Amino acid sequence: MKLSPPTRASDAGLAGIPTSASAGRRRRSPLARALWRRRFYLLLVVLPTLLTAAYLYLFAAGQYVSEARFLVRGRQEGGPSTALGQMIGAAGFKQSNEESLAVRDYLQSHDALSALQRNIDLTGLYRRPEADILSRLWIADPPLEFLEFYHLSMTTVKNDSTSGITTLRSRAFRPGDARLIAEEQLRLAEAFINQLSARAREETLRVAREELERAEQRVLASQAALTAWRQREQAVDPTRSAAIGLEGLGALESALTAARAELQEKSAFMRPDNPHIASLKNRISSLQSEIAAQRQRMTQGSEALPGQLASYERLQLEREFADKQLASATASLETARLDAQRQQLFLSRVVEPNLAEYPLYPRAGLIVLSVFVVLSALYGIGWMLVAGIREHAL
Repeated sequence: MKLSPPTRASDAGLAGIPTSASAGRRRRSPLARALWRRRFYLLLVVLPTLLTAAYLYLFAAGQYVSEARFLVRGRQEGGPSTALGQMIGAAGFKQSNEESLAVRDYLQSHDALSALQRNIDLTGLYRRPEADILSRLWIADPPLEFLEFYHLSMTTVKNDSTSGITTLRSRAFRPGDARLIAEEQLRLAEAFINQLSARAREETLRVAREELERAEQRVLASQAALTAWRQREQAVDPTRSAAIGLEGLGALESALTAARAELQEKSAFMRPDNPHIASLKNRISSLQSEIAAQRQRMTQGSEALPGQLASYERLQLEREFADKQLASATASLETARLDAQRQQLFLSRVVEPNLAEYPLYPRAGLIVLSVFVVLSALYGIGWMLVAGIREHAL
């Protein structure tokens, strides 16, 4: 029986000669083998970095920045401590860091965002046609929370606690839009400062005005009570009436004393039944009766002078206290007005919003480098985890 000759491939295999597949693998260049060994690094790190760079340098729209700086100042009350404070204090003002922080928080709030949306159509500015698909505002009518998130990513407000200067930076896809946003935010900040100043001024004056109103009401009430007493008692000034009564009583007592002296004098050389002696005695008796009646009228009854004097002096004292309180409240109001003027706040523009000439954003080089570094770090961590798992598995 004749055997068929072996095939070339089988003969080559039996003879130990490499096949075409194994020969092809051996014929790969060192560069190809190196790339194949690093295929995961290229796929997970290099490729995303290249895609990011291609998007940023080829498709991303430029974003223009408009910067403004302002300072919140109040009237000078004490000695300035910093160099900038000394320069400002020379003009009669001082820096107000607390109010600057309040302005910063206001510009980052819902209220300021709603005002911006009403005044300049913020959504339309962030959806310009030249904006790329990833950077633009995606929704035509976004919820306020989403618009706030996007707006805060395009606007920064930073406060320098040393100098008190607040820096406002607004980004947009057109230079004019960026300046418009920054200018409108400055107007909102000025309106907010004016509102704070007016509120502080009104709060300072409110207490003084209320005290003045109470003092005026007290004066009117005391005057009304005094008038009612005079109408009821039918007496304008009981102190004057008492003085007149005392003068009359004093005159009667003087006449009584003179009559007694005359009686004693004439009794020395006249007979007791003398008509002149009887006349003097009758006169003395009449004076005594009149003096007793006068004293009873002054001290007893509804028209008694002590009671009238006590009530009148009490009303008069209340009137004096009310007048003094009114004078004090008037002086306090004037002092409060001066304090309110010292609490006046001003927003001074240090740097006006500029019109950008070159788009500073997106910062392509920094973003590409950051993506590369972060992905490389994540890849290194993942490689170490995988290597550790394999080592424990073996």
